[in-house]
Amino acid sequence: MRVIQWATGGVGRAAIEGILLHPDLELVGCWVHSGGKHGTDVGEIVGTEPIGVRATTSVEEILALEADAVLYAPLIPDRDQVAALLRSGKNVVTPVGWFYPTEKDGAPLAAACAEGGTTLHGTGINPGGITELHPLVFSALSSAVTFVRGEEFSDIRTYNAPDVVRHIMMFGGLPEEAMGGPMLGLLSGGFIQSVRMCLDTLGFAADADIRTSQEVAVATARIETPIGVIEPGLVAGQRFVWEAFVRADCVVRIAVNWLMGEEHLEPAWSFGPEGERFEVEVRGDPDTFVTIKGWQPGTVEEGLVRNPGVVATAQHCVNSIPYVVAAEPGIRTYLDLPLIAGRAHPDLR
Repeated sequence: MRVIQWATGGVGRAAIEGILLHPDLELVGCWVHSGGKHGTDVGEIVGTEPIGVRATTSVEEILALEADAVLYAPLIPDRDQVAALLRSGKNVVTPVGWFYPTEKDGAPLAAACAEGGTTLHGTGINPGGITELHPLVFSALSSAVTFVRGEEFSDIRTYNAPDVVRHIMMFGGLPEEAMGGPMLGLLSGGFIQSVRMCLDTLGFAADADIRTSQEVAVATARIETPIGVIEPGLVAGQRFVWEAFVRADCVVRIAVNWLMGEEHLEPAWSFGPEGERFEVEVRGDPDTFVTIKGWQPGTVEEGLVRNPGVVATAQHCVNSIPYVVAAEPGIRTYLDLPLIAGRAHPDLR
């Protein structure tokens, strides 16, 4: 299957590596934002030998290229771009949205799918995995489910996107700047879809009340970080929460806990003895509690070179491509696709 990679940030570079290793996929094109990368061999962008595919900043060139799928991974999604890709006859897999869109939100893209005979699938890790796929998978082992949860506990110092961390997430800024910043709104677009997928699939009351919240922790002493020193009184930790209530009962909880380390914080948040992790919980008969390790790097320095969570996000997209190409046209979620699996290492095939 012929695949185009759209954007070459952290997820995009990891996706290219995965596409090159996948036995069913061939990289045939690559769109880049930076003019400095235009015309560059994609192998050079990801740090390998030349592969004979050159990056381009031309959207028209990408639309005209014959391909089965586009792995669409910009920082901020553009619905018109996605619609154009779908209308051009290319299926789209993306970690930046459309995990479980409402009929209203999805209508323009559903129309583009119908016009192009193509499929759109939103996937990833958080959202796109931990926050809806995994709770639903583990719920299959319980009856009378009363509550599901997906939650991340991560050291944000390992996320090698300093402009995003500083100017969009607002770490290192004043608490009121972070609380009034864009991050909660940007995150809610995906995480509320996760909440809704859990509510609908598990059959909780249709009028469940979905609530969002944000908390910040500030530095109590100078904290050295990859984005620079965070001075006392400035934001060094954030927690974002999305919860659904049926009357007085919380039935779905999704949360992310992002800290600039565990020292010198007020409140004195920490990861606890379990350390960085992802958690999935189902309460029912019986209860299930899962701790996932391995998607966070061992050190800050390792994460700045290659963050396993970013790689996992990319590979979930890559491994979805054959299933999305085979699916019926339209917007397809995990609920519509068969079990998605990775592929064996080339040395073991």
